[in-house]
Amino acid sequence: MALAVFEPPIDTPEAVTSPPAVVTTPCDPWPRPYYLEDGLRRVAPYHFTYNTNVKERWRGRGILDIFRDEFRDRPEEYYKDAIETGKIQVNGQPVPSVGAVVQNGDIISHTLHRHEPPVTAQPITIVHEDDDMIVINKPAGVPVHPAGRYNYNSVVEIMRAERGHQWNPLPCNRLDRLTSGVMFIGKHKKAAERLTDQLVERTVRKEYVARVKGEFPANEVVCEQPILQISPKLGLNRVRANGKTAKTVFRRLAYYPPAATSQGDSAPKEGYSIVRCLPLTGRTHQLRVHLQFLGHPITNDPIYANRRVFGASLGRSSANSDDDDDIMTRLSRMGKDEVAEAVAYEDEMIEEYNKKKAEKMTGESCDICQTPLYSDPGPHELGIYLHAMKYASADGSWSYETPLPNWALPPPGFAGPLGATPESDPLAADLKRLDVVDDAPEVQVNGST
Repeated sequence: MALAVFEPPIDTPEAVTSPPAVVTTPCDPWPRPYYLEDGLRRVAPYHFTYNTNVKERWRGRGILDIFRDEFRDRPEEYYKDAIETGKIQVNGQPVPSVGAVVQNGDIISHTLHRHEPPVTAQPITIVHEDDDMIVINKPAGVPVHPAGRYNYNSVVEIMRAERGHQWNPLPCNRLDRLTSGVMFIGKHKKAAERLTDQLVERTVRKEYVARVKGEFPANEVVCEQPILQISPKLGLNRVRANGKTAKTVFRRLAYYPPAATSQGDSAPKEGYSIVRCLPLTGRTHQLRVHLQFLGHPITNDPIYANRRVFGASLGRSSANSDDDDDIMTRLSRMGKDEVAEAVAYEDEMIEEYNKKKAEKMTGESCDICQTPLYSDPGPHELGIYLHAMKYASADGSWSYETPLPNWALPPPGFAGPLGATPESDPLAADLKRLDVVDDAPEVQVNGST
């Protein structure tokens, strides 16, 4: 897909940093302030206005109390200043005091200076397009919807920037931000509903490919460990007996042993495996959690292959909650005070300078809004080795597949699979023989893997 690229407005910052004269006028820069630099898609800092109707639970409460209790991403001092300087208004008018009470029917407006993290500059490529649907190959590291620190650097907004402000893409399935691969974008509501119905009815087969630590077993592996969400804020999920039912079938495609050093000795590192994954349920982080439990986490997973968080065992076969609090404490420091140390940092394919590059707080703040600033993410942080390679209907009426990602291809000097799966599909035969499809629980629509 062709991509509209905009020159960085860095030399004329007033174009993107000056707030609107009327705060309640939606401030939504167009064209989007994208620019490409150093292999990254960047968004120049910009002012953006949120207009929100007063919720029932807010009625009769002071404006500062609402922001302090409901919007905790910034300190109370920021919201107090925003009210006093007019960045926060009610019904288009300045608020007389920080204790002013809001009522039913009021509209609260907040214009703030946004700083978005960069994402990969790789384009969103088109696998198939017709009058109803666009099938895309989502790049790793790009969230599907605006969320948290990401707004314009999302699949929905990047595609809108290409096709026009009024175009409304309707994602039918969702992938984790760090995951790449097949996604369906409805062009209209009915088309999106048709595919969603197929997902609900469990008539869509999904296949992923992952690059995992160590030598994965040669035969198929069925993992049926239940999964529990431990911390939504930190994105942590773990195997727990009281979790939701989950089932995945894995088969190894290839194993690549440790590379030899220049002296001819074996490097003191583990090899890695390329594994096909069939999730038969749609739990959050299902593949990542199941692979960790099996002792073969995705090699560059910043959570589940993180030695600083899980220790040397990396959570293998762990199904109790004794260490949950310690793990959440250590995980909460990642990206703030520490650089995440995943198993991939031992991978000889990652150059030494990249090991030192990672997103973390720099200690500096924006001159305009005093937001703490982050460094750029390192190349190894822009995605993980997990790719949604194929979606197909159970009745064989349609199938969409991408090539193997570069990280799944054999390294120099090794033989291995070079492309999509052959017509003779051993994993499909395994599924039939193991009878693991018919008893699968209902798929969670839009579940991330």
